Amino acid sequence: MQMSGISSWRQRERIQMPVYTDAAALRAVEDRLRALPPLVFADEARRLKSELAAVSRGQAFLLQGGDCAESFEQFGTEQVRDFFKVILQMAMVLTYGAKVPVVKVGRIAGQFAKPRSAPTETVNDVELPSYRGDIINGFDFSEAARAPDPNRMIEAYTQAAATLNLLRGLSKGGFADVNKVHAWTLDWTAEDKAADYRAIAGALQDTLDFIRAAGLSPRKAEELATVDFYSSHEALLLEYEEGLTRVDPQTGDLVAGSGHLIWIGDRTRQPDGAHVEFCRQVINPIGLKCGPTTSNEDLKVLIDKLMGGNLDDAGRLMLITRFGADNVEDHLPRLIDTVEEMGAKVVWTCDPMHGNTIKSATGYKTRPFENVLKEVQEFFRIHAAKGTVPGGVHFEMTGQDVTECTGGLRALTDEDLSDRYHTACDPRLNASQALELAFLVNQLMRNTKGDVMTAATA
Repeated sequence: MQMSGISSWRQRERIQMPVYTDAAALRAVEDRLRALPPLVFADEARRLKSELAAVSRGQAFLLQGGDCAESFEQFGTEQVRDFFKVILQMAMVLTYGAKVPVVKVGRIAGQFAKPRSAPTETVNDVELPSYRGDIINGFDFSEAARAPDPNRMIEAYTQAAATLNLLRGLSKGGFADVNKVHAWTLDWTAEDKAADYRAIAGALQDTLDFIRAAGLSPRKAEELATVDFYSSHEALLLEYEEGLTRVDPQTGDLVAGSGHLIWIGDRTRQPDGAHVEFCRQVINPIGLKCGPTTSNEDLKVLIDKLMGGNLDDAGRLMLITRFGADNVEDHLPRLIDTVEEMGAKVVWTCDPMHGNTIKSATGYKTRPFENVLKEVQEFFRIHAAKGTVPGGVHFEMTGQDVTECTGGLRALTDEDLSDRYHTACDPRLNASQALELAFLVNQLMRNTKGDVMTAATA
C-alpha cells in the first residue's frame, strides 16, 4: 500500500473540520508532522487488535475512558497520574467481575478535537465559530481565540508525546502494582457511603493475600506490577491524522501514528465521507460510534468498508453504541441482528455518556448517574437475551474531584454543579462516580458471565 493513497480523503466531503485561511501555514505544519516521530508504532497497534479480538470472543473485557476533550491549559503530571490511578482501580474491579483480562484504553494523548452541534455560537449578539477543541481553536470567546490555527496541532503533538511518556513510565515503573491499586480502592470503600462495595473489595483482598502466600509478588511476577495501556481518540482532524500516518517498513501497511485506536464519531460516519475513507486504510483498530440514527443498511456498508470485506477480522472494528438510556431497546437489538446476519466479528461496547446529556435546572450541561447506569444495564440485558458478547464500556471521566455529573454515592445535585465544573465541552464522571460504576458493572458481569461470556467461548 502506498503512502499517497492516504490523502484520498481530501476528495471526499469534509464534515466537522475547520477551514484554515492560511494555506501556507497549514502546509508547514503538515510537513512538520510528517517529519516528527510517530506517537505509537505498528506492533503496538497489532497487539491491541489481538487483545480486542479476545474481547470479541468474550475472553477479555474492554475498559475505555478519559477526558471529553483534553486541554492545553489543564495539562500536568497530576491530572494524568490521577486519571491513570482511577483506570487501574476500575480495571481491577472489572477483572474480578469478568474473570477475564481487562484491556485498558484511555481517551488520552490525542483527544483534542470535538464535533459540535452548530458551526457558530452567539453571545450578546456576537457570533463566532464554535470551540472545536484545543487542537483547532481556543475556548475564550474572542475572534482571535476562535480562529482555527494549524500551529495548535504541533502543541497537541507535544502534549500527547509527553502524556504517553508519562503513562509508559507509570504502567511499567511500579505505579501499577496490584497491591497499591487495591489499597487505593480499599480507602474508597472505607467511606460510609461505599459500604455496599466492601464485600467485593474484601474478596479481592483475600485473592491478593492468597497470591502473596503462594510466593508470588510484584517483584517475582512482572504481571503483578505492570500493565499494558493504550491510547485512543476520535480521528476528527484529518490533517493531523494524515501528518502522523506512517508506512510500516516491514509490511508496507499504513499505520495511524497518532494513537493505538482511533474512532469515527456519530456525526462523521457518512459511508462516502472523508473520515471513513481515511480510517479504512490504516491497520489500527477502528471504533465506530453508533447512535439512534444509524440505519441497518448504513451499518452494513460501514462494516464492509472498515473491515475491508474481511468479516472474520476480529479486533479490527469496535461498535460503540450511544443511544440514551430510554432508547437502547429501540435500536441495539436491530443493530445486533444486522451484525449477526452479516457474520461480522466485531467488538460491542457501550458509551452511556453521550446519549444522556441534559441541561440542568441551573443551566449546566450534565449527565445523571442513574441514566448512565441504566444504559449500561440495558446493554448487558439485551446482549444476554441475544446470546452475544457485551464487550466493554466507554466512559467520559476524569481522576479529578469535579462536579459535572449528578448522582452517585455522593448524591451530587444540580446545585452542586457550579462548585467544580471544569470541563470545556461535555460533563465527565468524577473519580468516585467512575469507580462506583466499575463496581456496578462488576455485578452486571458476574450476573451475565455464565449466560453470555462463557457461552461465547464454547
